[in-house]
Amino acid sequence: MTSRTDEALGYEQARDELIEVVRRLEAGGTTLEESLALWERGEELAKVCRRWLEGARARLDAALAEEETDEEQNRAPSGAADE
Repeated sequence: MTSRTDEALGYEQARDELIEVVRRLEAGGTTLEESLALWERGEELAKVCRRWLEGARARLDAALAEEETDEEQNRAPSGAADE
């Protein structure tokens, strides 16, 4: 479960902390309990990053759809006024 503190993390903060968690896990030398805690924290941070990226994708998709709609409206024939 993601805490309120995690929800307040920006993408870059969560990513940087996730990188540190992975570095510590890869370095080894931690107890099983510490490794599990690090893994769990990494999962939480990955979820935060995923939510940020999904939100960014949704905003980009919406902006692109709006731009496409605007372009289609500008290309629409002007009607009988040209005849």
